Amino acid sequence: MRLSAIFLLILCIFTSGCSWVKFPSIHKVKIQQGNIITQDMVDKLQPSMTGSQVQFILGTALITDTFEQTRWDYFYSQVASNGKKTQRQVTIFFNDEGKLIQITGDYSPKSASLEQ
Repeated sequence: MRLSAIFLLILCIFTSGCSWVKFPSIHKVKIQQGNIITQDMVDKLQPSMTGSQVQFILGTALITDTFEQTRWDYFYSQVASNGKKTQRQVTIFFNDEGKLIQITGDYSPKSASLEQ
């Protein structure tokens, strides 16, 4: 009985003082939501592009307002396995004829005529 108590005490001392011991943890997956938008993609946009041309470059907009067809919102968020959060947002505006007139958000277009 005394030997097992001593063994348990020694085991507790070694395991509590060993911060270098790495125990297996839960695998955390990187979570991505929305459209991945890069500066290169935004730089390809030109004034007077149609909605289908913009959609070819950027993909389908995450949010298209039912009541305002001239505005498309692209949103991207990512949570890395280490907990770091990244969020990007781009809003595309069209005129009444369906031609690209303005881009706002986290990326600035190369074409100065598309800026806010």
